[in-house]
Amino acid sequence: MRPILIILFFMLSVVSAKSQKWQPGTFTDNKDNQMTGLIQPYPSGKGPVKGQAFIVFKSNKDANEMKLSAGELKSFTAGKDSFVVAHPSMGEVWPNEFDFVRVVLDEDLKLYAYQGSSKGGSGVHVAPGLGVGLGTGGFGSYAGGGVGISFGGGGGSRRTLTYYYGANPAELVSVTPMNFEDIMQEIMGDEPDVVDRIRAHQYNLGNINKLIDYFNQVKASHK
Repeated sequence: MRPILIILFFMLSVVSAKSQKWQPGTFTDNKDNQMTGLIQPYPSGKGPVKGQAFIVFKSNKDANEMKLSAGELKSFTAGKDSFVVAHPSMGEVWPNEFDFVRVVLDEDLKLYAYQGSSKGGSGVHVAPGLGVGLGTGGFGSYAGGGVGISFGGGGGSRRTLTYYYGANPAELVSVTPMNFEDIMQEIMGDEPDVVDRIRAHQYNLGNINKLIDYFNQVKASHK
């Protein structure tokens, strides 16, 4: 058990360090103004507006930091990732009414990932039916139909990753074990080989990253 805990501690340290790292990026505000500089997409601390997630921006490494709430923004990029502002889907409650979702696949039907935060509990937990569960605790401090994977330490905060699909961020619907194959076939329908693998039950929510990587690899091979 001790070696597993050491490995998990190392994983969480890497995730935490990465989330605090400044990354080159650009944000677009509600008036379509754009600014390019350095961005922290998952900052710690209190945001400028209650009930809204925020990012930290500075125009260069020596500039002053500026907190930007989700209500001020339309979207932003940080490193290779793109994010858009979203509300919880119908029937769900997030810690913040305005938050950011990462655009995982920018197809006609898009795949989004929401990395919410919660407090308490311990360990790493994968929802039943997805694969392996380690530790104890819940699936985040939001309620609804989403299925997530939680990372966190004892008594502290942890982040829960949940996948959604929709034509745009105003139409988010949770990806679940029940609808996974149908939704992923629709999103990836332009690649018959990928669809065949999904139909052969080679992928599920527990290894969705492998499916996404393979889909991107097949798409890139056509260029």
